[in-house]
Amino acid sequence: MMASLAFPIAVRARPGGLVAELFDRQRTLAGYGIALLFLALPLLVLQLLDPRVLNGVSVWVKPVKFLVSVGVFSLTAAWFFGYVRPERRRAWPMRAATWMLVAMGSFELLWIGWQASQGLESHFNTSTSFFALMYALMGVSAVLLLGTTIPLAWEIGRRPAPGLRPDFVAAVVVGLVLSFLLGGALGGYMSAQTGHSVGAQGGHLPLFGWNRGGGDLRIAHFLGIHAEQAIPILAALAAPLAARARWLVLAGGGASYVAVTLAIFAQAVAGRALLPA
Repeated sequence: MMASLAFPIAVRARPGGLVAELFDRQRTLAGYGIALLFLALPLLVLQLLDPRVLNGVSVWVKPVKFLVSVGVFSLTAAWFFGYVRPERRRAWPMRAATWMLVAMGSFELLWIGWQASQGLESHFNTSTSFFALMYALMGVSAVLLLGTTIPLAWEIGRRPAPGLRPDFVAAVVVGLVLSFLLGGALGGYMSAQTGHSVGAQGGHLPLFGWNRGGGDLRIAHFLGIHAEQAIPILAALAAPLAARARWLVLAGGGASYVAVTLAIFAQAVAGRALLPA
């Protein structure tokens, strides 16, 4: 059934399209994710009205980026709930993962937004004992937030919704697990440093703000947390192929994704820019 296989390229033909499908799969996470994306809009306007800057960019840049990031994460989880058997979607591990995502995401966003409103850093800020404590708690909440991918992966892997091909189920599970392992490990390493840049600093990649003068640990972390989208999309694109070819694409693509992510991480640790200015 291609409507179920093509994450998130296609949805069933129904009134309301993608948004209705998201709410049908997991109402709480769909509503939360969409709300965060809408909340980012007034902060985009604030970037034009508020002249304050932090590290060379508007104080509101980071809150906007995190609103979008957590919003997309929530919407991805909502979509993946559709790959869980309907009778299992309200099982206690699924409910726990849902509310953990909302709670940890909200904690991160509230602290980032508050610090931005004060013109202060939220990340790598240990200038006071309270700020150091909050930064440590942000690290814990980030791990718990990413950890919500594990019960979802377990449920999809053990009891997938009817009509899903085994290779696509494997792609979703692998993507979710890689997001936790790569995103968590690379994020943990980055949070233990004094900043996300390594070596020289100069120039920033538009939209993302990544350092182009030297290494930037955020790039590999970005790839790590987005494995949950990349691997299933690869499997969906390979859907027209024969079964053996689909498995080969999944194995090769997954291994390549991990290798590229780790190579970019090693380059950043060495202080070399991925896209030199």
